[in-house]
Amino acid sequence: MLAEFKAFIARGNVLDLAVAVIIGAAFATIIASLTADLIMPIVGAIFGNVDFSNRFLLLGPIPEGFAGPATYAALKTAGVSVLGYGAFLTALINFLILAFVIFMLVRMANRMTRKAADAPEAPAEEVMLLREIRDSLKAR
Repeated sequence: MLAEFKAFIARGNVLDLAVAVIIGAAFATIIASLTADLIMPIVGAIFGNVDFSNRFLLLGPIPEGFAGPATYAALKTAGVSVLGYGAFLTALINFLILAFVIFMLVRMANRMTRKAADAPEAPAEEVMLLREIRDSLKAR
């Protein structure tokens, strides 16, 4: 069974998939930071210094013993039922940016693949040798 597992892991597709997942996770972290740290503050400033990560609606009462700040994260941690539309909006923007970047990468890869397929192949060395022999025989 160990030998089968080694053969499975050694396949190129599995290794490529593992690398893609790791790079994808790192890329998603970068996009999340881009959205949370750069884009959403600009959007918030446009809409009058609104912090979208802290936009929510209370769906239930705040517990009597709650002494923390009335922020989305603190209320959610305290178990209060909240509708976090700001967090959802941030996640939606993350998704749209990530989907657009992936679309652009796939589009570029498709163009490169199409160009490679459309480009005429250089004749093999053997074909060139046969052409030279043919040309020299014709010259005689």
